[in-house]
Amino acid sequence: MDIARPDLKKKKMRQYAVWAGVAAVLVTLAVVAVARLKPAAPTVDRSTIWPDTVKRGNMIRQVRGSTGSLVPREDSIELIPAQTDATVVRIRVLPGAQVTPDTVLMDLADPQLEQELLSAQSALKGAQADYKSLQATLNSTLMDKKIAAAQVNASYTQDQRQAQTDEALFKLGVVSGLVSSASRNTADQLTAQKRLSEEQLDVNAKAIEVQLASAQTKVEQARAQLDLYQKQTAALQVRAGISGVLAQLPVPLQVGQHVTAGTSVAKVIQLDKLKATLQIAETQVRDIQLGQPASIDTHNGIIPGHVSRIDPSVLNGTVTVDVALDGPLPQGARPDLSVEGTIDLEKLNDILYVGRPALGNENSTLSLFKEDVDGKGAVRVPVKVGRASVNSIQVIEGLKEGDTVILSDMSREDGVDRIRLE
Repeated sequence: MDIARPDLKKKKMRQYAVWAGVAAVLVTLAVVAVARLKPAAPTVDRSTIWPDTVKRGNMIRQVRGSTGSLVPREDSIELIPAQTDATVVRIRVLPGAQVTPDTVLMDLADPQLEQELLSAQSALKGAQADYKSLQATLNSTLMDKKIAAAQVNASYTQDQRQAQTDEALFKLGVVSGLVSSASRNTADQLTAQKRLSEEQLDVNAKAIEVQLASAQTKVEQARAQLDLYQKQTAALQVRAGISGVLAQLPVPLQVGQHVTAGTSVAKVIQLDKLKATLQIAETQVRDIQLGQPASIDTHNGIIPGHVSRIDPSVLNGTVTVDVALDGPLPQGARPDLSVEGTIDLEKLNDILYVGRPALGNENSTLSLFKEDVDGKGAVRVPVKVGRASVNSIQVIEGLKEGDTVILSDMSREDGVDRIRLE
């Protein structure tokens, strides 16, 4: 016969309650502990990052112009204008061809100029004939004056001798004083005539010079007009004038096209007189000064140069900087060739520096991942940086020499302070 034990049943119920409470507490503590655990550091493939080591030494600050081109210098361009209104009848050379000073680039035609040339030739011949005719007439008149003067001079000489003879005879009493006085009067009159004839000859000679000079001026004017038309006619065969490359005009000419005087019909560029133009971001151009050294990469060689001009205007956020080339051009260099360039701003001595991060500006505080000593992980650290160059930046605080930091874009890990590297 079973005996009822109600106290034993109550004891078991209390034990179950205690164990349930303990289990509940343990579960709660586990949940809290798990909640307080930090998430595991994300893993980053080492092959996808760009690390660099902090160094101490000298750093040259540079700015880069990744967009640039070779362009002709101002003294290397030969623009050839049309001398008269004309029509293009033949194009002999196309843009891009090498030319010499005597290379004929195109032929122009101007019928009116041909007529003016013939008229100028006739005008010159007429002026020359008029000059010769006037010269003959004046020489003939002058010759008559010289003959008359010679006759006066002969009479003067004869009468002077007669006057001297009569005066001597008068002193000897051979002739009367009346005869001697008459001879002297005649001699004096011829002396006056001789002086007047000489003065007349001098005046005539000067008058002849003036008239011939006037006629010669007309000849020179006719010759100058003819020379002008001859040069304009010769210019109908458009020649290069210098050695170089024929460049493309903004509006290419076509056969049959009419051009007015002064219109550029050709442009020749000397290949040994080029410069580089670089497009520099306006935020980086403030430290650029004239004369600073530069290097131009033509993708077929590096050419040293120096800053020769800084455009005062800003276009699309960039400033045009001209670089004069101090070295020889590599083979294949020609106008409009795409180039890149760097300009040296200054040299910073004995500083800490590292490669320039993908994100971040100079004179700011950056957040970079510094690798652990074992290279298996990296922790985020604040880094104060100073002046920057194209590929490097000055480190002021936050890193020491020998530290390795990640320079590539780590914005995808903005939410973590530590990463694992594998």
